[in-house]
Amino acid sequence: MKQVTESKIQQDCFMWYSNTFARHNIGIMFSVPNESIGSQQRKVNIGLLRGVSDTIIIHKGICMFVEFKTLTGVISPYQKQFKEKVENQGLKYYLIRSLEDFKQLFEI
Repeated sequence: MKQVTESKIQQDCFMWYSNTFARHNIGIMFSVPNESIGSQQRKVNIGLLRGVSDTIIIHKGICMFVEFKTLTGVISPYQKQFKEKVENQGLKYYLIRSLEDFKQLFEI
């Protein structure tokens, strides 16, 4: 059985969110491209933050930070630090491993 990738989980969740909410102007979901491509120092100088979540969702006045992982994936130390910073601000951080997990965020 072929394992589903993180990018496939993220893509499925983005498409579902877009079709369910964003196209009706209910919310915004966007990707944070934090992969290391190009000049690392230049990216740091303009705000690259190691460990930032894969996506940010603004939904009905709530800001959510969402990290996607496979069933066996683990968050890195930088991602743990970012999660703590988000939660210390009173915001929501979620680790999502499937489209079904993602849908539960919206009680559907």
